[in-house]
Amino acid sequence: MDLELENKTAFVSGSTAGIGLAIARRLAREGADVTVNGRTEERVEKAVARIKNEVPKARIHGIAGDLSSEQGCAAVVRQLPQVDVLVNNLGIFEPKPFERITDEEWEHFFAVNVLSGVRLSRAYLSGMKERTWGRIVFISSESALQIPAEMIHYGTTKTAQLAIARGLAETCAGTRVTVNSVLPGPTASEGVTQFVGQLAQQNKMSPEEFEKDFFQNARPTSLLQRFLEPDEIASVVAFVCSPLAAAINGASVRADGGVIKSLA
Repeated sequence: MDLELENKTAFVSGSTAGIGLAIARRLAREGADVTVNGRTEERVEKAVARIKNEVPKARIHGIAGDLSSEQGCAAVVRQLPQVDVLVNNLGIFEPKPFERITDEEWEHFFAVNVLSGVRLSRAYLSGMKERTWGRIVFISSESALQIPAEMIHYGTTKTAQLAIARGLAETCAGTRVTVNSVLPGPTASEGVTQFVGQLAQQNKMSPEEFEKDFFQNARPTSLLQRFLEPDEIASVVAFVCSPLAAAINGASVRADGGVIKSLA
């Protein structure tokens, strides 16, 4: 299927690995002019080289910058003043008991997971409206609707993304600009795979045994009963970013493997 993204300019935050890298690669395959982002030049250069190797005709660029700060976001926008597609993918997670989460950690999670997307959206939305076309997608999580007791601060930031996306979509009524969220389920991203490997080792289990145990006990509602692959999330995101998805606006699109049981 041609997603009609040829020549669209796209920026994917936090895209040197995992879901972000998969999204950038998929958009590049669809003919978009894609800019990847990470905190260091080394990681950005490696991501650009990897996508070029996998998608020889890709138009792919990179901008290093720490988007958790106002200055970092401003520096990125100066280098890339306008985009047609913005994917707010940057995010961090860390299991931690609620009683041990400090104010500084709460603020850091909001700076990375929430404010980075707020600042980038604020910088690019007006231009999208002026050009009468644009896509903004927040990569949220099933944890936005089912707050994990072991990561309350993370889940809260993911819920905030849903509210921001819906509110921004309201400001785009009557335009051809859409703002949506995509909610992945547990995904075998770089960080998750490393974390699972550590936990499996601690529990004297193989990664496969740990995965089976995780979905039987921690995420028993999953219909897929396995970790999603980043490319599976990227396919959903690419469609939501495309002109073909014009009817999807202000939505929370689930790509969670059936973890969420509620209908609403």
